[in-house]
Amino acid sequence: MPKIIIKNRLTDKIIVEVEAESIKEAVEKNKADLRGADLRGAYLHGADLREAYLRGADLRGTDLCEANLYGADLREANLYGADLREANLYGANLCGADLCGANLYGANLCGADLCGANLCGTDLCEANLCGTDLYGANLREADLCEAKIKNSQKEELLKCLKIKIEE
Repeated sequence: MPKIIIKNRLTDKIIVEVEAESIKEAVEKNKADLRGADLRGAYLHGADLREAYLRGADLRGTDLCEANLYGADLREANLYGADLREANLYGANLCGADLCGANLYGANLCGADLCGANLCGTDLCEANLCGTDLYGANLREADLCEAKIKNSQKEELLKCLKIKIEE
């Protein structure tokens, strides 16, 4: 069985060294603390990362389609261009995360915290945004067609989109 090594993106220090068949298996086995992990371009399709600690992780271009990220800590993570279609991000903390150009089509973001997140150019079509905190999020050029939101979120969403409705 091959040895998988995952390093911290800032210090180059090894944070995970495990025998596993794939990067997905290695990440699932060690999901407790992957802060700052360099997982650029990793294939994590359908991975079980419930409550994983991925604060500051580099997940640019990562395939996280259908991944379970329920309650995951993704604060300040770099998810630029990541594929999160149909992913479960229920209750996840994405404060300050960079999701620019990410694909969140059909993702469940119910109760997620996206305050201060960069969602510029993100595909949020058919995403569940009910109860999602979008305070200070950048939604410039984001596609929100058929996204689900609560009536109480409309005003906050309009602020994020920098839309003013005059009476």
